[in-house]
Amino acid sequence: MMVACSAGALLAAAPAFAGWEPTKPVEIVVAAGAGGASDQMARMMQAAIQKNNLMKQPMVVSLKGGASGAEALMYMKSSEGDPNKVLIAYSLIYMLPLSAKIPFNWRELTPVSVVALDQFVLWDNSAGPKTVKEFVAAAKAASSPFKMGGTGSKREDHVLTVFLEQKTGAKFSYLPYKSGGEAATQLVGNHTEANVNNPSENLEVWRAGQVRPLCVFDKERISYTTKVTDTQSWADIPTCKEEGVDVQYLMLRAMFLPGKVTAEQQAFYVDLFHKVTQTAEYKDYMEKQALKPIFLTGKDMVQFLEEDDALNKSLMTEAGFVAK
Repeated sequence: MMVACSAGALLAAAPAFAGWEPTKPVEIVVAAGAGGASDQMARMMQAAIQKNNLMKQPMVVSLKGGASGAEALMYMKSSEGDPNKVLIAYSLIYMLPLSAKIPFNWRELTPVSVVALDQFVLWDNSAGPKTVKEFVAAAKAASSPFKMGGTGSKREDHVLTVFLEQKTGAKFSYLPYKSGGEAATQLVGNHTEANVNNPSENLEVWRAGQVRPLCVFDKERISYTTKVTDTQSWADIPTCKEEGVDVQYLMLRAMFLPGKVTAEQQAFYVDLFHKVTQTAEYKDYMEKQALKPIFLTGKDMVQFLEEDDALNKSLMTEAGFVAK
């Protein structure tokens, strides 16, 4: 996956701001429930835009997580030509149409920018196994499959669970919840043995000493070295490959407008979200939530989306999650 571009190339790719701006409140549409990573990122953007006066109109967060996020996708599809709605998208845009056969294709929307890449971490309860090796051994020895909490059936968390099974030989019972926040609560309460939540979704319960990060699903460790707990930073979490489980996955966080908006309207939002990525709020959020900063737009973004779509389709096919 391409995760870096020179600042000059990015700025050159962004269309010149052409004068259009919203004349009524802008809805930032979240295809997930309250408290999850998408909701948190939307509210950070809302605050950054307001605090730094980046737009005259207010931005309103709209949660449309119904039908595993299909509500948000179909809402955006049906809003052709409306420049006052912007979707904060993630891998759902590729996965849900494959698993649920909903009549949606991300190419029907207008791409604005990729603004971050999300990591996934294997977490267990702090009273559970202390290493990946111990965790796998415990899962294999259990009389019934370990319960793995996640967000959405046949989506990122579920795909990662299937690949964990394939790589380790352990068996898991996947339990989908409404949000990463709920999955975290279930793990703290020992209702599940593990989850593969994004860093942001387990941050507070990790800081409180209630859960333990075992490994990160990336080819390299998370870069942030500031201590999160008394003893650990994000950078202290080993990669799953280091721990003997070679599973890697990154998830995009990207902004889309409905289809058939004007080039001027698209240019306004490219400029807006580029400004958001320069704010202290964004930079602070990236570190606190252990996200990979990135900004792609124009042809670079479309190339990234095409490659990411192909990767997710192959993962979904291999996991047996593509609807017949």
